[in-house]
Amino acid sequence: MEPAAKKTILRIELWHVILLLGLVATLGGTQIVEPTALVIGGVFMGVNFLLLSFGVALVLTPLAGKGRVKAGVGLLVLKILIFLGLLSAVFFHFEFDAISFALGFSTLLIAIVIEAVRRSVTSPT
Repeated sequence: MEPAAKKTILRIELWHVILLLGLVATLGGTQIVEPTALVIGGVFMGVNFLLLSFGVALVLTPLAGKGRVKAGVGLLVLKILIFLGLLSAVFFHFEFDAISFALGFSTLLIAIVIEAVRRSVTSPT
């Protein structure tokens, strides 16, 4: 993976953490959201994003050897299985507020948009 891509992924994750902590700090003490479900949704999506980004990087790396491509595909399959298994466990075995979980889950999408806007504003054209 290129250093610029790693920096972008880590910057997105940093925005994600900042947004998640901000939501917990502002809405955690209210009755609007359940802080536990909010944090679990955010952590769930953050880990999923990291596994996906590094898995794709292993698969799409230019001139990747066969071992790296196989490892990348294996990582992606493992990520999908873990993602679906944990998502099923969260919704069928635990009693979480679905709205709070979805809010935590969607903070990553907002972080991606923030990073894209930041890059388009600061990049020289």
